Amino acid sequence: MHEDIREILVSREQIEKRVKEMALQISVDYKGKCVFFIGVLKGCFLFLSDLAKNAAVDTNVDFMMLSSYSGTASTGVVRTMLDLKQSIEGKHVIIVEDIVDSGLTMNYMMKNLRTRNPESIEVCTLLNKPSCRKVEVPIKYCGFEIPDKFVVGYGLDYNELYRNLPYIGVLKPSAIRLEEKNECK
Repeated sequence: MHEDIREILVSREQIEKRVKEMALQISVDYKGKCVFFIGVLKGCFLFLSDLAKNAAVDTNVDFMMLSSYSGTASTGVVRTMLDLKQSIEGKHVIIVEDIVDSGLTMNYMMKNLRTRNPESIEVCTLLNKPSCRKVEVPIKYCGFEIPDKFVVGYGLDYNELYRNLPYIGVLKPSAIRLEEKNECK
């Protein structure tokens, strides 16, 4: 375990098992169809990669980057940093997200994507934090429900660090104060 991690909430083994289960369910639900995965950067990249590798359906992948965070807290204002490069009109879209907490970002994204006329649109998230919800969003595929703790690892970061951890962990309070410089130790 990394020295800055207080506790591991979801182990590498739990993640691997659950991602395979989610990919299997998507494969069953979309048998004979092409799925258009839209990854929400940056946090989704490991999850989306593993999900797509394990899905037994044809897939197309594109990315969006939205932000509502500053440090450890959501600002409540969603900004589009990077938009899709491909049309989703008539496509079966699955939004792949690392974590849904307030629901504000996902709500914004779903409204935005619906205006582009996809055939269908669903949400797939590795982590769900319902105790933080400000806006309800429909989540069809959920990896793990977690408590209201700031988590890092498996794509999730704190000031661009810890994304490479193979598990989901909670940072020690001392790490949050020390890492404000946004650089590796």
